[in-house]
Amino acid sequence: MSDEPKLIDLNAERAKRVHDLNEKRLNEVRQAFEQAMPLGKAKKKPKNKPKKR
Repeated sequence: MSDEPKLIDLNAERAKRVHDLNEKRLNEVRQAFEQAMPLGKAKKKPKNKPKKR
């Protein structure tokens, strides 16, 4: 076992925190957008023959 204290990479920790904050903000915006413009269920296209003109 080593007696050295664990070193923390502050840049990596900051990057993780920034990523988590951005992910949280993205989820909030996504939820607000879905409330404003809800996505309906995908409509199936009818399989009709094309009209002759």
